Amino acid sequence: MPNTKKHDPEFLHAALIGLQHMLGAIEGRIADLRIRVGGQPASRKAAAPAPASGAKKRTMSAAARKRIGLAQKKRWAAFNAAKAKPAPSKPPKRVMSAEGRARIVAATKKRWAAFHKAQKAATKPAAKKTAKAVVKKAVKSVAKKAPEAVAPPAVAAAPAAE
Repeated sequence: MPNTKKHDPEFLHAALIGLQHMLGAIEGRIADLRIRVGGQPASRKAAAPAPASGAKKRTMSAAARKRIGLAQKKRWAAFNAAKAKPAPSKPPKRVMSAEGRARIVAATKKRWAAFHKAQKAATKPAAKKTAKAVVKKAVKSVAKKAPEAVAPPAVAAAPAAE
């Protein structure tokens, strides 16, 4: 059948009726053969007459589609709520004490002081060692000292409101 841009609606309607008639005849023959071969009754679809050519397609109103959609969403929400597990609670955040923070600050300041001291020593023309070696030595000497030697700075208490 050639693919043309315009089709006459009456011509297409007549073709549809002819094909439905042929389909009904073929289904009747298939049902007869099934009865002869296995004694199986004809299927309901084959026994049903062909639909009338002028049958209208059933449509659903927008309100009905909306009701059906909302009902389906409600069913899925109930299904997902039933299988959902409660979220595990997060462990509380760790909080550093003021004393611990003060120790870290003091140690960092001491390391930077040693670093700057080594930098100054390395920039003097009389020094023969490279700057890197001096810095490494200074950092190692600070690391070897006991942490108790570092005195934490006093944390000032908030003044009491009178």
